[in-house]
Amino acid sequence: MIDIVRAFAPDWVSPPGSTVADLIEEQGWTQQELAQRLGFTTKHISLLINGNAPITEDTAVKLERVLGSTMRFWMTREAQYCEALARLEKRKSLSGKAG
Repeated sequence: MIDIVRAFAPDWVSPPGSTVADLIEEQGWTQQELAQRLGFTTKHISLLINGNAPITEDTAVKLERVLGSTMRFWMTREAQYCEALARLEKRKSLSGKAG
């Protein structure tokens, strides 16, 4: 018997903001409290958590200071998210052409 191994290729991506949401939940903070600590609006934090605002270098530095993860972690998380989005879009466009 031959086992076929397929690479894990989910049809979803997790924005870096989901990690932010998990960390603030662990701290017992609200989005409003995080916004105050970072110097952002609550709306911006909501956009960030939902994957609609990118983690910039400035944001990464602030997240490092407030949440304890490194700037590099946040920038890598953002880059991986963008790469995964691009891969999904490519997959969608290729599957749309296959008809």
